[in-house]
Amino acid sequence: MDHSAHHAGTTHDHDAHRTPGAHGGHHMGGATWRTAMKATLHCLTGCAIGEILGMAIGTALLWGNVPTMILAIVLAFVFGYSLTLFAVRKAGLGLKAAIKVALAADTVSIVVMELVDNGIIALVPGAMDAHLDEALFWASLLGGFVIAFLLTTPVNKWMIGRGKGHAVVHAYH
Repeated sequence: MDHSAHHAGTTHDHDAHRTPGAHGGHHMGGATWRTAMKATLHCLTGCAIGEILGMAIGTALLWGNVPTMILAIVLAFVFGYSLTLFAVRKAGLGLKAAIKVALAADTVSIVVMELVDNGIIALVPGAMDAHLDEALFWASLLGGFVIAFLLTTPVNKWMIGRGKGHAVVHAYH
């Protein structure tokens, strides 16, 4: 975003642009596709760990479809948030502040990813009844991740471009 006309004749603290929320409602310029893909890949990593673990546990324990999917979704959120928590805690943020950052950074991304991924698994005929040793189980799960990545990336790009979502984490990297 060109700030020359917006701030003509005034001094301007460019460091304020790097602080979440410090720009008074302006969006932070257009996010790049690369940044959005990296944020989505970060989210997908946590979601995939939780999702695969949940589906594997539920399937191995011969649980029904609904409890298995619930476990997978819960674990996707746990692992998705945990990766962000780990990163911002490592950067020196206290636990309470780190939780707020993780919730702000990842909630929308994880929700979109889980809706898409689990929707695909639910819609693929036989996928919910497939076992761990069947190609259909893994193909539908991994295919869902690919489609979720493709649909979540533009959402993250839009949010990051407005200083929301994963953009709040960048102040701590």
